[in-house]
Amino acid sequence: MSSKDENSQLTCSFCGKSQDEVKKLIAGPTVYICDECIELCNDIIDEESRLDQSSDPELKQLPKPVEIKEILDEYVIGQERAKKILSVAVYNHYKRVESTEKNDIEIQKSNVLLLGPTGSGKTLLAQTLARVLDVPFT
Repeated sequence: MSSKDENSQLTCSFCGKSQDEVKKLIAGPTVYICDECIELCNDIIDEESRLDQSSDPELKQLPKPVEIKEILDEYVIGQERAKKILSVAVYNHYKRVESTEKNDIEIQKSNVLLLGPTGSGKTLLAQTLARVLDVPFT
């Protein structure tokens, strides 16, 4: 990693190109880097950033059904069966979305219908799930 050759010509510490072969040579404490190497590094960082964004961050952070139910337990009293069914249904929904994007494995689509008298917690369950999953509730 020489930054100077015999004629005191500055060179890029990464690719070895001389100052005359590049548009710009930036000096560090003990190294030099050319504009071409910087552009290459930026391309690598951009590509890695795009790959990270393509893998959905919501799916990485998706809590397991047991964790979803525990969160619902903090806000909703009773309705154990409904909380359990909703937790599994939400988890399967996101897994189904993920699996259709990545491979040919099919997870069957399911629907949930919340029925009950006024004040039984239907809206509260839906609002809490929306908050847990960071999705809008309208």
